[in-house]
Amino acid sequence: MNARFRISTFASTVILAVWMVTSPALAQLEFERPPIDYLKRETRDPVAQLQQRIDRGEVKLEFDDRQGYLASVLQLLDIPVSSQALVFSKTSFQLRRIAPAHPRAIYFNDDNYIGWVQQGDVVEVASVDPEQGAIFYTLSLDPTEKPKFVRDRGQCLTCHASSRTQGVPGHLIRSVFAEASGQPLLGSGTFTTNHESPFSERWGGWYVTGTHGSMRHMGNVLASRHEPENLDRESGANVLELSDRFRTSPYLTPHSDIVALMVLEHQSQMHNALTFASYETRSALHYDQVMNEALDRPADHQSESTDRRIAAAGERILRHLLFTNEFQLESPVKGTSTFAEDFAAVGPRDPQGRSLRDFDLRTRMFKYPCSSLIYSASFDALPAPMKSYVTRRLGEILDGHDAKNPDFAHLTEADRQAIREILVATKPDLAACWQQQAAKSP
Repeated sequence: MNARFRISTFASTVILAVWMVTSPALAQLEFERPPIDYLKRETRDPVAQLQQRIDRGEVKLEFDDRQGYLASVLQLLDIPVSSQALVFSKTSFQLRRIAPAHPRAIYFNDDNYIGWVQQGDVVEVASVDPEQGAIFYTLSLDPTEKPKFVRDRGQCLTCHASSRTQGVPGHLIRSVFAEASGQPLLGSGTFTTNHESPFSERWGGWYVTGTHGSMRHMGNVLASRHEPENLDRESGANVLELSDRFRTSPYLTPHSDIVALMVLEHQSQMHNALTFASYETRSALHYDQVMNEALDRPADHQSESTDRRIAAAGERILRHLLFTNEFQLESPVKGTSTFAEDFAAVGPRDPQGRSLRDFDLRTRMFKYPCSSLIYSASFDALPAPMKSYVTRRLGEILDGHDAKNPDFAHLTEADRQAIREILVATKPDLAACWQQQAAKSP
């Protein structure tokens, strides 16, 4: 074969391999192709598993005339009613049914998010698959003998797979300037909120019940179309009940608890960071596989580029996991429902009775600033190179070997020691990995 032809063929093969891995027609379609195959792979999120149980006749969704299947869905997915958060901005696909007089209700636990609207057509569902991230469903509110969660085929991804969700199918909590109809005045700005967000940017278009001292947020009030930024934040502050703002009796609880809202903000982006890391690692390893074949390299060769991608995504997990740049509370926060007690009761505890789900709510959200989603199936299902990286780095941070890193300077020596002791006692796989790493150290 002509040498020039061989070189040309080799170059074309490499270019084609790179194009196949990195050049989608639309960015959103990247996760719809191998190695992710978001819309094709069988899922094992809690809702998919619940549907299998329903189909086998092991459980039954009960219907009532007020909220349809809502209460039964919450019960079967073990979602506390106290997690209810109420949003009156028209930021859902059932927007015609949403207004300040009849807000949308959201309920959640560690792996599921449920949306319900008065007189709505469906229950909206987002459930977390350990590898694929957020999986979206609807459940018709028409009574039937065999109710079925219907998986979304892409409509939800218009909003739920964007820069606001870290570029993966995920969750977002938006704060907007909402006028009297509930319509968001998007020209005035919008915020995607998490535990880093200042109180002043949170919960526009939401109802918020609870006390928060001198801090002010955007919740409980309507914006003027002419001067949307001039919110009457005082009238929306430290609200204890909502019955004077709308009729609360159609809802499962009259609360929209401020502590539930804070947890919702944190864990929505924590889930996104875990999904991003999973996608990034799998994509990088897939890229290596293609290039190794094209370049006749050993099949297990891992490129420096892949190492860098894993490190960058891993550090993103660690920053969110350990509450880097968390907004410091200037006043104590207290909710109006039993959510704080319900949330804390679920978590595993160490021999001293400590849990990562214990709240502080005086200067920060949690007493021990490490996300309880470290116990999630999504964390456990991280690809091996990513899981190894995050586990190693977490051990280094908690041991104080990375004390000068500004990302983790907020953790005191007491914080690091307590978090490590809790994890050693309650997450055996981490403890085992750290023991192995210590044994290898000189």
